[in-house]
Amino acid sequence: MSGLVGEPSEPKLPTPFDQVGGEAAVRTLVDRFYDLMDIEPAFARIRALHPTTLDGSRDKFFWFLCGWLGGPQHYTDRFGHPMLRARHMPFTIGIAERDQWLACMKQAMVESNVDTALAERLYASFFNTADWMRNRAGA
Repeated sequence: MSGLVGEPSEPKLPTPFDQVGGEAAVRTLVDRFYDLMDIEPAFARIRALHPTTLDGSRDKFFWFLCGWLGGPQHYTDRFGHPMLRARHMPFTIGIAERDQWLACMKQAMVESNVDTALAERLYASFFNTADWMRNRAGA
């Protein structure tokens, strides 16, 4: 029986949150993601789904991403369960919006120096989540 006082416990494996570099690195990634969305014409469709100012979106995504990566649960502490699909249902999200979101995040991970192997693992998870968010058939 491990876990008892005085007994050795299993070493804790680093979470993706730890591997990416903690809160400062997550903030850098989120800020780069929204900077790219704001300035790159290739991401115009997903930019149009957001408010004029991105400050609130930046904070909410930072809080969410910290927890999603295995770090502090800032989002759930503030708002409860993320209910991602329900919260995104008012927005038309098709394949084009999914793909723009993914391309923007991929570029943000590269520009934020996320380790390549970790970025590939995260991208696969981001794809699954982004694809699940689609609520419109086709492009």
